[in-house]
Amino acid sequence: MASEPTALELGKKSIFKQKVMELLPEGGNLNLCLTCGLCASGCPATGLEDMDPRKWLRLASLGLDDELLNSQWAWMCTMCQRCVYVCPMKIDIPQLTVHVRNSWPKEKQPKGIRSSCELALKNDTCSAMGTTEEDWQFVVADVAEEVRETQPGFEDLQAPMDKQGACFFLNQNSREPVTEPDEMVPLWKILHTVGADWTYGTKGWAAENYCLFCADFENWEQIVRTKAKAVDDLGCKVWLNTE
Repeated sequence: MASEPTALELGKKSIFKQKVMELLPEGGNLNLCLTCGLCASGCPATGLEDMDPRKWLRLASLGLDDELLNSQWAWMCTMCQRCVYVCPMKIDIPQLTVHVRNSWPKEKQPKGIRSSCELALKNDTCSAMGTTEEDWQFVVADVAEEVRETQPGFEDLQAPMDKQGACFFLNQNSREPVTEPDEMVPLWKILHTVGADWTYGTKGWAAENYCLFCADFENWEQIVRTKAKAVDDLGCKVWLNTE
């Protein structure tokens, strides 16, 4: 079945496009599109929902905000910046996508991403699984003890917690302590073998920030500040995020 033609309102401007152009240096070059298609050629989300970056920008340029806001493609963009890299005019299409996401009601956002953002706000661990400080400390101590008891050559292995003045503050993927705790061990072994001065924190240890993907700017910043404070409070020199 052929698609129905879309009626354009003469002189209509995209609120999404205008907002991005107000925020970015030189307007993010959003008016400079040559429709060359290079952005679409390298995009991993091209073709999904019958959409690609070139079409996405064209919708904004034509003032078709409803089409932008109702397209699931906003959540399929990986924000990888590949389109910006290949664009001869360096147009920042991902920033357009971020502001489209920000305009979605929370209850309509993808449940997995939204719930991970909400769980990370439950306590100062910032864990996308909602893991408490007590559970986190227990899992780390338990796994480290098992390694010392069962793996020759690692009888002295430590997984430090809240070590004041350590060089490296290590973040950890939220899911591993909950679903695959043994997956934390290989990195511990590397750090142990090279004699690295490192620590976990009871606060701010979770590596990811799903509020970023929701374009929830306020809570994204809150999580980043919680993590940065945890690093500063321990006096660590390097914030090591493996994500």
